[in-house]
Amino acid sequence: MLDPVLLRTFLAVAQTLSFTQAAERLQLSQPTVSQHVRRLEDSVGRQLFERDTRAVLLTDDGEAMTGFARTILAANEQATSYFTGSALRGRLRFGASDDLAVTQLPQILREFRELHPRIDLELTVAQSGVLHRRLNSGHLDLVFVKNEPGDARGQLVRRDRLVWVGTHRAVVELDRPVPLVAYQAPSFSRTAALRALERAGRTWRITCNTKEVNGVIAATRAGLGIAVFPQSLVPPDLWQLSPQFGLPELGDIDIMLLTSPRAPREAADALTTAILNNAGRTVPAANALTLSAKRKA
Repeated sequence: MLDPVLLRTFLAVAQTLSFTQAAERLQLSQPTVSQHVRRLEDSVGRQLFERDTRAVLLTDDGEAMTGFARTILAANEQATSYFTGSALRGRLRFGASDDLAVTQLPQILREFRELHPRIDLELTVAQSGVLHRRLNSGHLDLVFVKNEPGDARGQLVRRDRLVWVGTHRAVVELDRPVPLVAYQAPSFSRTAALRALERAGRTWRITCNTKEVNGVIAATRAGLGIAVFPQSLVPPDLWQLSPQFGLPELGDIDIMLLTSPRAPREAADALTTAILNNAGRTVPAANALTLSAKRKA
């Protein structure tokens, strides 16, 4: 039988790919985190991580263990809730960035409601900037948002890389303004795109200005321009543009959970745990488009 304590530690390391960040998330010492991982590896007789002084990576067995760990921990939590009779109740006002809300979140929320049917969950979907403001003003209890890297507030779910995205027939001419599909300001992806283009000395023109992710996706699919997405959230029918397009690096973005100090603590902690256990997994890389920046595919 696999120890749930060891599985929680393993998932924290798998999600952050950092023993240090996992220790901070779990409020444990780094040696304790390393010991938990070694004990889990000893119990299954397999190496779960490849690690050196520069990087921590999941092995194939580690990738498999992430699925087993989530299933075991979810079942353990359901059994504990059932037999202790300590069902949580109350109202939780939860906000999620629209691009996060259309990926793993529906399944997570469905399982959460099955596990905690007495929690009245109110969901708000909007851009991250709007959700930040509503959290700060006391209108939301917990938000699942994109944030600038390195923000010490909240809990890191995963760090992602921002990438340029277009159709397989995307065209970006080096001597003409970059056609950009963007969220309306304020927007983290819009700010990152404009900042990177300014640093690179590139001009741009906004070909579509939209409030929601569906508008960004639709305009990009229609070939109106290129857009910026976190790498793990690139739609499967769109393509990540390669360095051959001459576009500047965009940097990283953090996927975060932020909690209001006035939030109902037990309900917020329960949803935070559900998201951390399920939404930090590594997503396969998007299609990479490696054609010339001056011609179509």
